[in-house]
Amino acid sequence: MDFKDYYKILGIAKTATADDIKKAYRKLAVKYHPDKNAGNIPAEEKFKEINEANEVLSNPEKRKKYDELGEDWKHYQQSGGKQGFDGFKQANRNGSNPYQYSDGEQFSEDSFGDFFSNLFGTQFGGGGRGKPQSFKGQDYTAQILVSLEEAYTGTPRQLELNHQKLQLKIKPGVKNGQVLRLKGKGGKGVNGGQDGDLYITIQVAEHPHYKRKEDDLYCTVDVDLYTAILGGQTIIKALHKKFKIDINKETDNGKLLRLKGMGMPRYDKVNEFGDLYATVNIVMPKNLSPKEMELFKELSTIKSTAHAGPV
Repeated sequence: MDFKDYYKILGIAKTATADDIKKAYRKLAVKYHPDKNAGNIPAEEKFKEINEANEVLSNPEKRKKYDELGEDWKHYQQSGGKQGFDGFKQANRNGSNPYQYSDGEQFSEDSFGDFFSNLFGTQFGGGGRGKPQSFKGQDYTAQILVSLEEAYTGTPRQLELNHQKLQLKIKPGVKNGQVLRLKGKGGKGVNGGQDGDLYITIQVAEHPHYKRKEDDLYCTVDVDLYTAILGGQTIIKALHKKFKIDINKETDNGKLLRLKGMGMPRYDKVNEFGDLYATVNIVMPKNLSPKEMELFKELSTIKSTAHAGPV
């Protein structure tokens, strides 16, 4: 059995931390998982290799011994990690029989158990294999596009995965980029391991009239010039209904009006909503009649005289 560089197999440095090892292992396990490479023999072998590497390097005691022994690790594996291996290591370096311990006890190469039995705790010479390691199934990902109106009311969706139909209920207030998890709907586990999960990223489409910031909505409301000057009411349409709002007299163009509780539902909250902010856009009158033009001229004259004051 040739020596295997577990650091190289996982693509990490010898100074890698436990977290580095975990991240590298997970990335490679997803890439070479049997669910993703059905019938691919090289990928299956690679999957076994990275699991061997992870088993050793993720165990502080095994990693320490692996680092100490270097090229002699394979002999240590074959011996089942028996006491007295340091004497064996020294004898090997001195050119003596590589299967003789310092106390002179002889072993044949055939007497050693296989790699997994020795490495994972089966007693030397026991002749049995350890229990196969289980692995969680591969996680799947998907995306779903919904309109802003659907995000407001909530909406059902039906997915088909591995010839199985899944019913998904998207709750009101779901946000753009929010990830929903369907537990156990991913790839099948290996050797009794848990099934993977399905992660669904929600994309909320842009709306032509509303902009969303968290749970608040922003829009523009047109107000005619006369209402802006004299005050009155105008109609505004929220996502779920139309309603009238009061406009104070002499309202400026660009004024921001806050309509409390008329925004998006707060996700997973009952009867809680964001606010709606409406920016006033004063609409100038068009196609004025001669009478209207005369009245505006009269207003202009009155305004000019009032600003000029007494002579």
